Amino acid sequence: MSKNQTYDVIVVGSGISGGWAAKELTQKGLKTLVLERGREVQHVQDYPDALKAPWQFKNGGHVTREERENYPIQSKKYNFDTSSKSFFVNDKQHPYIQQKPFYWFRGYQTGGRSLLWGRGAYRFSDLDFDANLKDGVGSDWPIRYKDIAPWYDYVEQFIGVAGSYENIWQFPDGQFLKPFDLNHAEKVVKERIESHYSDRKLIPNRVAHLTEIKPGQFKGRYACQARNLCHRGCPYGAYFSSNSSTLPAAAETGNLTMISHAIVASVMYDENQDRATGVRVIDAKTQKVTEYFARIIFLCASTIPTTAILLNSKTNRFSDGLANSSSVLGHYLMDHHSRISGSGTLEGYEDRVYKGTRPAMVAIPRFRNVDKQETGFLRGYGVWGGASRVKIDGSQMGIGAELKEKLVKYGPWKMSLGCQAETLPYYENRVEIDPQQKDQWGLPMIKISAAYGENEMAMRKDIEEQILEMLEVSDLQDIHVSSSEPVFGDTVHEMGTARMGQDPKSSVLNAYNQCHDIPNLFVTDGSCMVSSGNVSTSLTYMALTARACDYAVKQLKRNEL
Repeated sequence: MSKNQTYDVIVVGSGISGGWAAKELTQKGLKTLVLERGREVQHVQDYPDALKAPWQFKNGGHVTREERENYPIQSKKYNFDTSSKSFFVNDKQHPYIQQKPFYWFRGYQTGGRSLLWGRGAYRFSDLDFDANLKDGVGSDWPIRYKDIAPWYDYVEQFIGVAGSYENIWQFPDGQFLKPFDLNHAEKVVKERIESHYSDRKLIPNRVAHLTEIKPGQFKGRYACQARNLCHRGCPYGAYFSSNSSTLPAAAETGNLTMISHAIVASVMYDENQDRATGVRVIDAKTQKVTEYFARIIFLCASTIPTTAILLNSKTNRFSDGLANSSSVLGHYLMDHHSRISGSGTLEGYEDRVYKGTRPAMVAIPRFRNVDKQETGFLRGYGVWGGASRVKIDGSQMGIGAELKEKLVKYGPWKMSLGCQAETLPYYENRVEIDPQQKDQWGLPMIKISAAYGENEMAMRKDIEEQILEMLEVSDLQDIHVSSSEPVFGDTVHEMGTARMGQDPKSSVLNAYNQCHDIPNLFVTDGSCMVSSGNVSTSLTYMALTARACDYAVKQLKRNEL
């Protein structure tokens, strides 16, 4: 065993979870190796298009049809363009097997998808943590809100979350910075919705953007400029990413080593000691194989890669994948569902305009099946949206002064609403590896099979009806509501394939994200989730990671790892 390749901790992945693991472990004094399968991306200097004006982009920033052929999945994302293309994988170079349609959006670089996320930062509540037990679905969460609430506080104070205090029990308040304001039309719709419904509030969305600078945030970050160009990489560090925040904090300790282009093929396991001893890594550029060793290993590569690593780490004891005595590894894949939206025109208020842009929508937190079961489906959904004044179509007839006048004239106010809805954990929704088909590094290709069930379909009917009704009670005109077939992976919240639980026979991880089977192996990315809730899950991943790191270090100091 080479001392040069031995560390206290190995963290696989540098995205939202991996960045937090790196920060927490290095700040607690542990020599930490972070392995990133993609290229190195330095904060600020590797955002080459961040400050460009629209006319400085070839083709107006649009990716050509020929280029899109290499990105058939990634190009479906709303923030995929010339300026962000380098933060997405080339689908042709990174194929996977879709047994059923699955959109796998990926970013292989320092920071991973923390450079591309939507920045929605929400807490789970006990409505979420109690749900599986109450409904008799899946496996019970091994924690409750009180267990994670202090860690939500801790994470929010560091990353910065803009939001308003609302006292909605199923949508818990946090440690907030000042929110982004609602515009006039949103305030009008808010008043109309809240006066009609006793169980609904329209509030500013909660987003991981610095609207003000406070103690506890990593230095070198500045207040959000509200440019709405987040997908290019933020040179101000205003939105939270690993690159702007957790990784620099980890590097500052002197305890961090980072290696890029390092594809973790498997976790090494010593059957005599019943411990994970390290990881086997393939250099993405040279294909050279190197082994790194550590006392503790944190898998934070994101749900599907982490699952694939475990499935590929077979031993005599774990013939179906490492830490898989429960045989649930790879099963219960979840993602939220959306693709239902509606809009309408708010008449009047033509004397009211708004200035600039805003990287936050409005939110109507979950109102279905909250205090009692009131529908024919389980769980619920949230509604998100926003209002703006639509400009006159510049393609209308006119030249010279007439055309210029049309281009600067504001149109009417338009309000739009969309959704994000919970998906139940189904055993048959799974991630596998196919040993008969290999990728360019000789690793088994990942195979994904997932679909929504009857519960989700019943919920979608209700979502359409409720969006229509809310637009109508808001007295909007020219209302349109539409939906399209949901595709797994579309909301980029894949999770659940190495779930937490009290029972080692039905779960992979315990209440501290520690493998039941292998005490020095932790998983803190989306794999660990037991249910999906209806809110975006990144804040929960961060809180669980910080909590698991604290636990692991305490265990290590007591010589229990």
